[in-house]
Amino acid sequence: MALFKFFWSLRAPCGFLHQAKRYLASPIASHYEAINRGEKEVPEYFNFASDVMDKWTELEKEGKNPQRTVFWWVNNQKEEVKWSYEDLGVLSRKAANVLSGPCGLQRGDRVLMVLPRIPEWWLLVLACTRAGIVFIPGTSQLTAKDIAYRLQASKAKCIVVSETLAPGVDSIASECKSLRTKLLVSDRGRDGWLNFKDLLQAAPANHNCVKTKSDDPLAIYFTSGTTGSPKMVAHSHCSYGIGLLIFGSHCLKLSPSSVIWTISDPGWVKAAWSCVFAPLIHGACVFIHHLPEFEPTLVLNTLASYPITNFCAPPTGFRMLVQVDLTRYKFMSLKQCVTGGEPLNPEVYECWKKQTGLELYEGYGQTETVLVCSTLEGMKIKPGSMGKPAVQYDVQIIDDQGNVLPPGKEGDIAIRIKPKRPFCLFTQYVDDPEKTAASERGDFYSTGDRAFKDEDGYFWFVGRSDDLINSAGYRIGPFEVESALQEHPAVAESAVVSSPDPARGEVVKAFVVLSPAFSSHDPEKLIKELQDHVKKTTAPYKYPRKIEFVPELPKTPSGKIQRAVLKKKEWGKI
Repeated sequence: MALFKFFWSLRAPCGFLHQAKRYLASPIASHYEAINRGEKEVPEYFNFASDVMDKWTELEKEGKNPQRTVFWWVNNQKEEVKWSYEDLGVLSRKAANVLSGPCGLQRGDRVLMVLPRIPEWWLLVLACTRAGIVFIPGTSQLTAKDIAYRLQASKAKCIVVSETLAPGVDSIASECKSLRTKLLVSDRGRDGWLNFKDLLQAAPANHNCVKTKSDDPLAIYFTSGTTGSPKMVAHSHCSYGIGLLIFGSHCLKLSPSSVIWTISDPGWVKAAWSCVFAPLIHGACVFIHHLPEFEPTLVLNTLASYPITNFCAPPTGFRMLVQVDLTRYKFMSLKQCVTGGEPLNPEVYECWKKQTGLELYEGYGQTETVLVCSTLEGMKIKPGSMGKPAVQYDVQIIDDQGNVLPPGKEGDIAIRIKPKRPFCLFTQYVDDPEKTAASERGDFYSTGDRAFKDEDGYFWFVGRSDDLINSAGYRIGPFEVESALQEHPAVAESAVVSSPDPARGEVVKAFVVLSPAFSSHDPEKLIKELQDHVKKTTAPYKYPRKIEFVPELPKTPSGKIQRAVLKKKEWGKI
């Protein structure tokens, strides 16, 4: 923390909020908006660090933009970190020198970053961008087994974690043949690890940004599927660096006067969307609260205490917030509230608006995309609808043969990729050409989400076309949970499906056939034991919140478990 305070002390106080209001539009954002609209071609070379971050710094130095806070981090101990573009530039160059120096990483190498909401995560994302290194975010809830899989699948040469996860990494490091460097973000050292804070302080501040092509890889995200282990989704430098601009301007309504707070774990794509690329290209201030967990009163107090103008949280978060008497809070600065990641209940929208007077705008996208649909300011809000397509995409509802369906007909949400693939769509499922090919249907990329379009062009979410579970914005593949359950001696067979839940939308439910030796065990104790087992075996958010013991599972004549039968049974109980 001392190093961060040192850099902040170098800056003159400027009262950034009222000064920035004079700058209603970002000249940098305006330049790249034409690319998103198809009015200009994507440049051959692009790097967010040099073409966006450093350009903002130049504007500050030329007096064309006031030097101000664009990164603002706080915690429950009242500690703060505030950085300008210049601060981020200096620190990210130093971090890039750490990666390419002591860590021994080169352009194209991959780094697995599993960190909580701490400032170092932002520095390392920008440092990787500068050095042409591919960053792979992961949530801090990952277990040692999850981390081992990701290291092995990605062939990452470096891993960055905080002190909490270091012992788990040490326990599996010998299984990961590509791993060369372990980088620790901590105030204390650890044998076998490089200490990022110490190296950052000693690193030089001069670094020549790598000249990356627009389609060079920038990031890889692991996303759950209905079969097999999580898949790797690759995005390019222009995909996020340019493609998320429209999300920032049209959905989040960002400008240099904005202070945006997005509640997202750094392991999820929403952090890259709303906490890095969209706000920083618009000159907005990224506000981060180091929340250990979502606590409604703390969230509301923060919204009331800081000059936050834009707030983004998943529908589950808003469902929790509206349970509190919101009329007790005054949000003096709050103007734009956005949600996404799962369907929004119309009742939550109405309750939020009634108690706060603020509209709640919904957006839709995937790990594989940038913003696909949203309700924009000025549009009529239809509660429960995800809105209309973003300008970069031709979005349609298609049938199983790839034919476009008329309004009112349910089908798969799809993005046109022929004759030209949108630059902001993911490039591929890494090392999985079969899955990449399977995601294409005729002239379209099929999202796997079901919806219909009304006569006014609004899209309405129906559900997944496969068995993927979306619980409170977390995408959970049934295979991962079934595999974890199968490791327990009490489980002979299991099938995992979604089950309706008033708070989370849907939760994981496991139907379990017990091994004969456990058939007489206390059911309640066994449920708790199986839940704890899954929490320890894989990321805790995947554990089955509901478990039902059954004598057998429905199967096809060939022996395949029919999850659809179980899911229909669950959702028929609503």
